Amino acid sequence: MDVQKIREDFPMLKVKSKKGHDLIYFDNAATAFKPYSVIDAVTSYYTKYSVNAHRGDYELGFTVDTLYEEARERVAKFINCEKKEVVFTTGASFGLNQVAYGYAGHILQPGDVILTDEAEHASNYLPWMNIAEQKQAKLEFIPLDEHGMITPEKVREMMSDKVKIVAIAHVTNVLGAEIDIKEITRIVHEYGAIIVVDGAQSAPHMKVDMQDLDCDFFAFSGHKLCGPTGIGVLYGKYELLEVMEPLLLGGGSNARYDMCGNILMKNPPYKFEPGTPPIEATLGMKAAIDYIDNLGMENIHKYEHELRDYMLKKMQSELDNVEIYNANVESSIITFNVKDVFSQDAATYFSDQGISLRSGQHCAKLLMDVLKTPSTLRASLYFYNTKEEVDHFIEVCKSISKESMLDVFF
Repeated sequence: MDVQKIREDFPMLKVKSKKGHDLIYFDNAATAFKPYSVIDAVTSYYTKYSVNAHRGDYELGFTVDTLYEEARERVAKFINCEKKEVVFTTGASFGLNQVAYGYAGHILQPGDVILTDEAEHASNYLPWMNIAEQKQAKLEFIPLDEHGMITPEKVREMMSDKVKIVAIAHVTNVLGAEIDIKEITRIVHEYGAIIVVDGAQSAPHMKVDMQDLDCDFFAFSGHKLCGPTGIGVLYGKYELLEVMEPLLLGGGSNARYDMCGNILMKNPPYKFEPGTPPIEATLGMKAAIDYIDNLGMENIHKYEHELRDYMLKKMQSELDNVEIYNANVESSIITFNVKDVFSQDAATYFSDQGISLRSGQHCAKLLMDVLKTPSTLRASLYFYNTKEEVDHFIEVCKSISKESMLDVFF
């Protein structure tokens, strides 16, 4: 890939810091920058169409209907599923909550078991914790291995006839561990349970194929793959979408209702999409998928791994003031701390030098207990980052100390 040419597509990469530094953005696991084509798709809706979807019996309305459903078809092709299995949501968090409350909330019985693990994002832990309490079910944790991963072997050890749902990430958001979803799904299905996958950190970085993975539900967000905020996707096997209840009701999601309390919902996916959708964000996400596919997911995956390896080797060989927590995990995420410096203070120092990274607990508070640290720094790379940016990051790392922090704060 011609990374320098790619960088020209992203207006945010032209931004300077307050001190005039070039912006080095290493927080792509939180959200990704948007190329001009995505921005153009959003503004094109507002300047050329700007009417509702599935509402108006007029020319512009028909045009938007077509564009909106073409976006659904594009997502279906992107993850290899049927169009009717693609539910538009506000993001991965809503999608996971939809499954927890709309599906699990109606099938769980007292004593049933939900399996998850300590590396999960809050969005794939808190809904299950809450629904387990509501339904008098049990929430149990799959043990992590020494690399912070869950393995098929550990999943099998935890499985029983009581387990009804397994909720895990495809790629975890702190340690970047890539989980063997395909094999774990096979094991889960042996016991008649279903598997719910948080795909927020995998869909932007690797090919995700619903037919190959065979998972039951898969949620991801548009903004992490260069699309707009406020739009996401919940994939569900159609027979499960049929029995799942929607969390929200309103116009467009029902076929009819009456004064006697009767309501007939539309078929999936439409029964999960009440009200006016974020049309411009949906079209923007389609443009983002087009952009990603044009680059080639295999090319993106390969380049990210090469860049991550370059960064990791330089950190290990040139820095003696950092502790790395996931050196043995292959992903575009490197989680670390600067020794004797609180992570938020270190992040402020990096920011002063034009480098944006994440500090804190990364919405994965349980994992901090496992790592035995109150918080960490997270550098997460994407296909528009460069070795030159990594080199500057390394030089800034070398200069961080308790003494140098004083220059930032005083």
